[in-house]
Amino acid sequence: MVVVDDQQLIREGIASLLGIQDGVEVVGTAADGREAVEVALRTGPDVVLMDVRMPGMDGVAAVAALAAQLPACRVVMLTTFDDQDYVVRALQAGAAGYLLKDLPSRDLAAAVKLAHAGVLPLDPVVAARLTAAVPQRSPAVALSIRETDILRLVARGMTNREIGRELHLSEGTVKNHMSRILDRLGLRDRTQAAVYARDHGLTS
Repeated sequence: MVVVDDQQLIREGIASLLGIQDGVEVVGTAADGREAVEVALRTGPDVVLMDVRMPGMDGVAAVAALAAQLPACRVVMLTTFDDQDYVVRALQAGAAGYLLKDLPSRDLAAAVKLAHAGVLPLDPVVAARLTAAVPQRSPAVALSIRETDILRLVARGMTNREIGRELHLSEGTVKNHMSRILDRLGLRDRTQAAVYARDHGLTS
């Protein structure tokens, strides 16, 4: 994995803490989004732990760049900012999780492993904010089997391209299904769709 933070002490501290955890190997660090993309393209990590606010290219822009250039890589945001706008922008850009820096190191290591396994790790505070923003809908809203499968994979943080590969569908077909899912559930975007899926037990 790669650790990205503009503060050297924090960056090196996180890398050291994670480096001694079983099943976690830190292959590089970076001080901003642009360097993060360069390091990730060079080392090919499974997971990138990314700060949000950094000089130059920020974390959200770096997530979008990595989603386009290294789609198999899972980018988890690690920041002090729990503002809903940051969360939504990061997840919409392709982030595979959003965590706050006050969590214990063992929990951070566990979250990294969850992200690698395809689960969307969200800090409880962040999850609560997102849940509050999702329109309340009955779980009895009828979705087709295909739509349910897609929604479950969205909740795992997968992109349309990844979902297409998983379900043997074209990216365009997945996009059309997503539009129907959002319309049927009265949701605004795939971030709300992921929260809806988590709330209704569609993440297994």
